[in-house]
Parts: sequence; structure tokens; C-alpha cells
Amino acid sequence: MNITGILIAAVIVAVIGLILGLFLGVAGEKFKVEVDEKEVAVRAELPGNNCGGCGYAGCDGLAAAIAKGEAEVSACPVGGDACAKKIGEIMGVSADGGKPMTAFVKCAGTCDKTKVDYEYYGVEDCKMLSFVPNGGPKTCNYGCLGFGSCVKVCPFDAIHIIDGVAKVDSDKCKACKKCIAECPKNLIELVPKETKHLVQCSSKDRGVDVKKGCQVGCIGCKMCEKVCEFGAITVTDNVAHIDPEKCTNCGKCAEKCPVKIIS
Repeated sequence: MNITGILIAAVIVAVIGLILGLFLGVAGEKFKVEVDEKEVAVRAELPGNNCGGCGYAGCDGLAAAIAKGEAEVSACPVGGDACAKKIGEIMGVSADGGKPMTAFVKCAGTCDKTKVDYEYYGVEDCKMLSFVPNGGPKTCNYGCLGFGSCVKVCPFDAIHIIDGVAKVDSDKCKACKKCIAECPKNLIELVPKETKHLVQCSSKDRGVDVKKGCQVGCIGCKMCEKVCEFGAITVTDNVAHIDPEKCTNCGKCAEKCPVKIIS
């Protein structure tokens, strides 16, 4: 190939490149997606765990919702107050710091405290046990199954199975609610970290039936409800529940409980 042919080829390639560049530039301007600067700034302050605890599809989804005013600046359970304050400054609103929350498992039925109807050998997944007799091997139909479905979904290593029951490390828990959604027995709820007294039971059976399956189950005697001076304890469906907003942590309910199920 002579020098003329090489030059012609080079010119053709250059022209084609120029045309394509101009086309892409025009197309980019025509079809570009406008980015909200506040959304970008908010996303930069979010921790990036993408845990879904805020109710949105990851941090990008939450950032977009906050920028549009569809979510509170304090919606991220992982970032906490510090994150909320920074996002509040970006959005020009005040970030009211709420109480730090933690997950709590309403069951104290450890291996030495509960009875089992049979030995289970199979897939170790709590949701799968809904297909086996009695919903699991434990005599109590309401207790923790102990196969760790909640452990598997926790992105913060804050929950573990100890002696057959899920236990939450409140120092690690970020209140993302993933364990709550995963538990088929609905045993987990969010409570303020400062709460000192909670009922570790969810059984709705009568007291006599509770005792057949668990040594530490709530028997619905209402003694805690009667001794509480602040109306913080109610017994519904044979199980006591403490309202953390009303509880003053006086400890009288724990002292009076005959089965010592109030932690």
C-alpha cells in the first residue's frame, strides 16, 4: 500500500471518529438525566450498607426519597443521629434525634428450659419448619426455633443463636429490621436500647399449657400488670407486654414475676 492510500484511510477514520463523537455528544445532551445535587450530597452521607432497613431499595433509593421530601432525614437506621444531622443540614431542616433502637427477641426458651416433642433432622431454616409437625420440634408453638434464619440476614453480625435461642447484641444492632421480617414466629421487635425491662415470651397459651413446654414462659397471671403504677404492662392473650414509652424501669414487675421472665 502506498503512502497516499494510508493517508486516505487515516483521514476517513478521523472523519468517522469526528462524526461519531459529535453524534454521541448531541445524544448525550438530548437524553441526559438531570441529577438532583441534593440527592447526590445526601447519598454521599449515607453509610452505604444497602441493608434496606429504611424501607427503600438501598441507599440510592433512600437518597432519592429524602431529596424529594418523601422520607425523613433520619430514616437511615445505620447512620444514626450523626448521619441525620448532616443530611438535615443538606436539606435545610432540623434532624430530631430519636432514641437509639435495638432488636429484641421475645423468647427465653433455651435448650435446658424447654421440652421437645421429637428430634428434627433436616434443613436448618426457621421458615422451612412451618412444614413439619407442630411447626417445629419444640413443644411450645410460639418459641424461637433456633435455626438462625435471623442470623443469616443480619448484615451487622448482631444476632446469634445461643443455647437454642436467638440473642441480639444491642451494641452491634443497627435496628435495620431485617431479622424482624425474617422471623416466621414474629418473635422480634424493636425497642429503645435504654429499656431495662422486657418480657421474654410470646406464648398465647394458658398458664398450665405453657408450663408443659417451657419452664420460663409467661403464665398470664397479671401480677406484673397489677404492680405497675404507670400502666406500662398489659396482659393480652395470656402474655404480658411492656410499653417502653411508659415504663420507668422501676423494676417492680421483674421482682413480682413468679417465673422471672421479665429481663
